[in-house]
Amino acid sequence: MVTGDAAYIKKINRSLIVREIVKEGMISRADLSKATNLTRATISAQVADLLEEGLIVETHLEHYTVGRKPIMLSLNGHAGYALGIDLDYGQLSFTLSDLLGCPVTSNVVKINTTDYKEILQIIINQIKKYKTDFNDSRYGIVGIVIAIHGLVSKEEIIHYVPRLKWHDMNLKCDLEREIDIPVHLENNANLSSFAERVFLHHETDNLLCATLYSGIGLGMMMNNEFFRGHDGYAGEIGHMIVVPGGIQCNCGNKGCWEKYAAESSIFETLSQKRQIQNLNYDHIQNWLDEGDEEVIEIMEQFIFYLSIGLNNMINMYNPDVLVLDSQLLRMYPNSLEKIRENLNSSISHYRELRLSSIGKKSCILGACALAIKQFLDVPMLNLPFHLEPDKDGSAII
Repeated sequence: MVTGDAAYIKKINRSLIVREIVKEGMISRADLSKATNLTRATISAQVADLLEEGLIVETHLEHYTVGRKPIMLSLNGHAGYALGIDLDYGQLSFTLSDLLGCPVTSNVVKINTTDYKEILQIIINQIKKYKTDFNDSRYGIVGIVIAIHGLVSKEEIIHYVPRLKWHDMNLKCDLEREIDIPVHLENNANLSSFAERVFLHHETDNLLCATLYSGIGLGMMMNNEFFRGHDGYAGEIGHMIVVPGGIQCNCGNKGCWEKYAAESSIFETLSQKRQIQNLNYDHIQNWLDEGDEEVIEIMEQFIFYLSIGLNNMINMYNPDVLVLDSQLLRMYPNSLEKIRENLNSSISHYRELRLSSIGKKSCILGACALAIKQFLDVPMLNLPFHLEPDKDGSAII
């Protein structure tokens, strides 16, 4: 006979119930019993606790024609908030969501420093402001997750952030000394992959998400868990060498993938060729609309080198779904079809290749979702995707 501590078993049952309620959106007690294989008595006792705690709410289903109207259970999205922070070079982005992952407010704080202590104080001040402004729910801010554009160890210590030149910073500990809220750190690409899984690809256990903006990062969800490697530094796929002896990379090697297939490399090339210092997406879109042959050739080269790396990724990880997060690919006509044509190896296997429909917001929405997951203590979330509202303000610091 399998035995165990009663409190531990109750915790497992609670997790099963909460996960199913979140997954279905609305579910009756009877269907909850069937879905979890728990007895109706167990369901009733756990549901009573969750209702008392304010984590779930009851709703009478309208327009039900047969028998009594069932009472449906759903997560109480208004019971608390999750705060996601994207710590990037030159700016801090904040998004506060409810417990269903729906953004409530967003803010961008411009920063003109890379000094750790200065940025730490800015983050602390902003978090305290959010705590003050959003204390109207039962649980307040339930957790904070910060996206780091660099290496984060399994102990959540920042090992290295290239653009900020940070080495071995314990941001989590420094924040939790000042803020009475659980704080977690995660690599930005991992959070993008988590957002894709939580908000869109609910039936996917193995998902890769490649972000192609300032470099190339790879977020990996394997069996619904982050694949981090030995120390937590897996996913630095941008430094895979695709051109031996090629362009010098800041990492010390030559011919790294991100020197050929990151958006930053395209912007750098076009900025030099066109002598435009502050080149942006609008410039490139206008040139594409005009049929500019040089720009089209550069985009074709971008897709060619991108396909080389994707072929390697597919053969290494055999993903179910592969998501590409790139504004340039969304702008360029038939980009996915062109990539698929280059992935013609008879041994490459993947089910689906998609462009991210969440885009650059995936990182910070993934941060909110991870804070919710940890608060609810469930193995995985399935949440509806909500478009983020327009930024409601920014500050220059």
